Amino acid sequence: MDNAATSYPKPEAVYEAVDRFNRFMGGNPGRGSSRSTLEAGSVVLQTREALAKLFNIGDSSRIAFTCNVTDAINTGLKGILQPGDHVITTSMEHNAVARTLYYLSQQGVEWTAVPCDPQGRLDPEDIRKAIRPNTRMICMLHASNLTGTIMPIEEVGKIARQENVLFMVDNAQTAGILPIDVERACIDLLAFTGHKGLLGLQGTGGLYVRPGLTVKPLRQGGTGSFSEYLEQPELMPDCLESGTLNTPGLAGLLAGVRFIKETGLDTIHQKEQILLEQLIEGLSEIPGVTLYGPSDLKQRTAVLAINVEGMDCGELSLNLDYEFGIITRAGLHCAPLAHQTIGTFERGACRLSPGFFTTQEDIDKVIRSVYQLANRRQ
Repeated sequence: MDNAATSYPKPEAVYEAVDRFNRFMGGNPGRGSSRSTLEAGSVVLQTREALAKLFNIGDSSRIAFTCNVTDAINTGLKGILQPGDHVITTSMEHNAVARTLYYLSQQGVEWTAVPCDPQGRLDPEDIRKAIRPNTRMICMLHASNLTGTIMPIEEVGKIARQENVLFMVDNAQTAGILPIDVERACIDLLAFTGHKGLLGLQGTGGLYVRPGLTVKPLRQGGTGSFSEYLEQPELMPDCLESGTLNTPGLAGLLAGVRFIKETGLDTIHQKEQILLEQLIEGLSEIPGVTLYGPSDLKQRTAVLAINVEGMDCGELSLNLDYEFGIITRAGLHCAPLAHQTIGTFERGACRLSPGFFTTQEDIDKVIRSVYQLANRRQ
């Protein structure tokens, strides 16, 4: 029940792809012309192209692989924003965005976090009202890792395009679960992670940069291209991919994306919605249990934060694990701004996040277990 942190289990094909790469390939892409090196390069290229199709990206070379989505967000924000620039976010952002912008604000970047309502919902017009003459970028998450609230990225993207402002989206919680079309949503930069909804491994992620936009790299080094020059290559994706990629991880990511394509985004989302509905209906009937986030399931992903009256959220999470074998996450979820928004900053919350491989029997077990723990406090 902790798929918002990292999806588990993975499709069997993901495990097989990583094992196959490590046992029978093992080359370093772009470093030489041996058969194993070329095979490794093919894995990287196929992964890039599979992701491009998933996100409706016309040129797969505009996707640069990173260590994770935090690395991608740092690259996008620090590679574009300069002192005097103004950036707009929501009040539901993860610390991957918030801490990076706090750091940049100490360097002279101006930052406005537009308030969301207590369910984490955003009015796009509040974004428009926050735009200033020096606004350079709007950066926002696609869905909250705390409440599951889905943000209106298409509406905000249109506003950004109308106002000639860059639009950057963090889709860590939605890639592989909700449709994402960079053209339709007017997205200039898209930061993603490989180990959550995309069903790949930890240590994988990436950043899409639209054609015509230049991002200053966070680091310089070997790229396997233009090795005769000391200057960092300017072409994508080489300019943002210094050092050896996590190619075994990308092999697993490719298998995860292929599983999503074969299964269907709609099928995955519909199953998770059924599980979420069952979870909400069951937990809402338990006295003393508080649920957070939109009541309309169409406005949220399968992420549910809860609290039990008279019980610390950490105690609830610990007991669910040690007594019932149910893995959850408690605390502030690296999202203190979101907790301030929904009113749980002082106490935190226990987060439940079923995934595609969660069963209805699993949900029943969660409901029964929370019921038993809540009854002890009566």
